Amino acid sequence: MHLEKVKVVSGSVRRLLRRNAYGNAARLLLKLRPGDISLIMQRLNLREQLQLFTLVAQKDRQLAAEALNDLGVERGVELVADLEGLEISQILQELETDDRAAFITALPQKLAEEVLEVMRPAELVQTQGLLQYEEETAGRIMTPNVFALEERLSVGEAAQTIQESSDFEMVFYLYVVDERKHLVGVISLRQLLTVHPSTPLEKIMSTDLISVDTATDQEEVASQVALYDLLAIPVVDHENKLVGVITVDDVIDVIQDEATEDILHLAGVEADDNVHATARNSVSKRLPWLFVNLFLALMAASVVYFYEATIGQLPILAAFLPVVAGMGGNSGTQALTVMVRSLALGEVSWKNARGVLAKEVAVGVSNGLALGLVAGTVGYWWSPASDLRVGIAFGVAMLATIFLSGVLGAIIPMVLKRLNIDPAIASGIFVHTLTDVIAFFSFLGLASFFLFPMQS
Repeated sequence: MHLEKVKVVSGSVRRLLRRNAYGNAARLLLKLRPGDISLIMQRLNLREQLQLFTLVAQKDRQLAAEALNDLGVERGVELVADLEGLEISQILQELETDDRAAFITALPQKLAEEVLEVMRPAELVQTQGLLQYEEETAGRIMTPNVFALEERLSVGEAAQTIQESSDFEMVFYLYVVDERKHLVGVISLRQLLTVHPSTPLEKIMSTDLISVDTATDQEEVASQVALYDLLAIPVVDHENKLVGVITVDDVIDVIQDEATEDILHLAGVEADDNVHATARNSVSKRLPWLFVNLFLALMAASVVYFYEATIGQLPILAAFLPVVAGMGGNSGTQALTVMVRSLALGEVSWKNARGVLAKEVAVGVSNGLALGLVAGTVGYWWSPASDLRVGIAFGVAMLATIFLSGVLGAIIPMVLKRLNIDPAIASGIFVHTLTDVIAFFSFLGLASFFLFPMQS
């Protein structure tokens, strides 16, 4: 029901924009949630977004900031890039520190410096505190204003402290620290409400803590939150002092960003290349990998050229070539996708690589035998005079290609990972090209051997 309402408002906004009634359109948006505003703005062109966002920000700066955050950093930066540093600073100060730091990082360096110069001292200190950490680490995505209780407090004193505090991240867990701010325990709100007020916190707190260091990669943070079903995870420095907390909503954003990045990388596309990027930016990101792909594809073409005489004497072979290569590519992509995802989740390492490879060998042989039998039968029927040798060459080549492409799809991502190369962005090109080479060489080589033994 709510989404239907958003669709109705979205239609009204577009009609108002066609009449250049931007003020009325902005007033409609002011009645909506930030997420709804972001959904509507995504359906508008950049000029309309800019004008509407400016009007909303003039009326309700916090609402505009939250809608900007829901749009995402890349699209959000486009909306504020033409504003003055002071205006951007005023809007970003309405966001949580980690979100603010993400936007400032994405701004052009000169503009980012201007924004920081006019920021309020408290927000500036918090923001610069996060910017000192590397991107995509726990330190960069944490919220620094974490709520903590000293272990010497009683349950009653702790409850009073919570009531008197307001400027902290929503309390999922109550973290307990010693007098030097070292993280020593955690208490749930339920525990706090079900014990006698005079009970010391150190008596009821759990010391079996799950925490991450400020340098921990954000993917590892997401893995731990998912593995242990946490709503939040504390962040500590090298001295085990509590410096922040990462909540589940931030983890969801990380999971979404990492999944999007891996999907794009599998196609040889950089993470910052999207439908809203300029043509020049997309060309600069895609063209280098296409050149690599062209060079490797020429290797496969050279195999076909080597067997030009064989194809010339039996043209039906040319019809079967893309079938063998295409099936090998599909098989390799299946193994590749599973392996890249498993590597991202930490499910596969060199320690258990032998078992993973054995499984892919079994899958490759099974699929290869089934598909090879069908391919061999079709090759026999379609060949001139129902030549059994064509069917055998086609079937055996299919078996070899399916088997080897599956093995390559499992091995190549692991090798690239070992070489500190992102397996998501580089594996696909190598697997697909090597699969083509194997397909062409095995099929044409076998056909040449069976049909023209004197020439082979």
